[in-house]
Amino acid sequence: MKPTIKKKAPDTRGERVCKFIETYCKVPDGEHVGKPLHLEPFQRKFILAIYDNPKGTRRGYLSMGRKGGKTCLIACLVLAHVAGPEALRNTQIISGAQSRDQAALVFELASKMIHLDADLERLTRIVPSGKKIIGLTRGVVYHAISAEGKTAYGLSPSLAILDEVGQVRGDKDSFVDAIVTSQGAHADPLLLAISTQAPNATDLFNIWLDDAKESKDPRIVCHVYAADESCELDDRDAWVAANPALGKFRSLPEFEEQAERAMRMPSFEPTFRNLGLNQRVELFSPFTSKGIWVLNSMEADASAFYEGEVYGGLDLSGKVDLTALVLVVFKAGKWHVKSYFWTPEKGLKERARQSKTPLETWVKQGFLKVVPGASIDYEYVAKDVVEILDGMKVKALAFDRWRIDLLKKELEEIGHADVPLVSFGQGFQSMSPALETLESALLNEQVAHSGHPVLTMCANNARVETDAAGNRKLSKFKAVGRIDGMVALTMAMGVSSATPEKPKSYQAFFV
Repeated sequence: MKPTIKKKAPDTRGERVCKFIETYCKVPDGEHVGKPLHLEPFQRKFILAIYDNPKGTRRGYLSMGRKGGKTCLIACLVLAHVAGPEALRNTQIISGAQSRDQAALVFELASKMIHLDADLERLTRIVPSGKKIIGLTRGVVYHAISAEGKTAYGLSPSLAILDEVGQVRGDKDSFVDAIVTSQGAHADPLLLAISTQAPNATDLFNIWLDDAKESKDPRIVCHVYAADESCELDDRDAWVAANPALGKFRSLPEFEEQAERAMRMPSFEPTFRNLGLNQRVELFSPFTSKGIWVLNSMEADASAFYEGEVYGGLDLSGKVDLTALVLVVFKAGKWHVKSYFWTPEKGLKERARQSKTPLETWVKQGFLKVVPGASIDYEYVAKDVVEILDGMKVKALAFDRWRIDLLKKELEEIGHADVPLVSFGQGFQSMSPALETLESALLNEQVAHSGHPVLTMCANNARVETDAAGNRKLSKFKAVGRIDGMVALTMAMGVSSATPEKPKSYQAFFV
């Protein structure tokens, strides 16, 4: 009697996708560039759940901490649908992100993988100008698109993959809506969203995650890796719970550094919890603790401002309330700070009552100067600024780029157009590195701000807003009071470390 030979069961659909990725997709960059890519267990689990779902998958959500290999996984899935086992004749597939840069990352990683494998190069054609890849054997066309463009309209993708949809604030987004509705022509469309969680329960991606949990719809695959809400920042089990690729895609030493920073600085904790631990945490927080601010309250050396190179920040705000000028100079290992504030004379008592701050006392003590009238007169402030800077070696004076023309006009009219004004944006791009510089100096007790009471009030009020990429800026909207002095100090520290170009050496500012 002949022995029975068991035939090996054919690979499932999900297993074919995994095998394709590990056979043809190579590590696109870094230390192991060109080596075969090995899927992590959590990635394999997600892929098998998507493609081997007996009910058929319409939506798949994968959420974990930032830098967990999400973009690389998207690129691999794109290639599986362009030139692999999931390629369907004459179909469109797209990957979408909120920014052009993020959208380009997926395209660039997929392109690098193609160039690293001769078979993929033979089966595809890359169109860099349109962020497009064409599968030659089945006529599949892939587009990388962003919310900043208009390309979401007019497409009809059978597969759409959304990268970092957790960046969307609120429950609606026209870009996402355009992608979701564009799939209506297909009988079995697939939408994948791979992202960290959004800060609030009412944000779009979190609504999707909650719907998947509550509805128990078998056609929705939802895998969320997040730390417990009550975990401590140094809980390593919580780190792993939110980052299944920690020590692989995500650097463990870098993560340890981020956790330590979050424990020291209140302003960074929400960012770390949201992007590192994948928790739903509102991204507004105090910039610095009162304890750290007090540690930096030693008296500034007044003579340093006439010896070294001085940098400044001027925040005019609106026509009412505080206007702030903050100057900094580095001497003997510390940043010495001088602060000046102006406010309209009319209505001072009422503003003091509403803000619960001793504005009148500060005026009497010389910490706050009143400007005649009901609003700030920019000419008045310009003349004071000229007087304050007289004799200093001022290298740069940072100023909100949207109001720089107003100040230039006033300075020109009083004969001081030579003030070295530097336009300084108030958004994440400009403010984030400036806050990093100031934060580092405060943590290392390298600031001497003399305990100026108005600046201290601004420091206590200052809140930090963080975007999905971890960039930060001071948020006036969420502050409980005035923060103008901290805005001016941040700009001053920002231009001290990132003056746009090496300017000519300013001798005494005025002749």
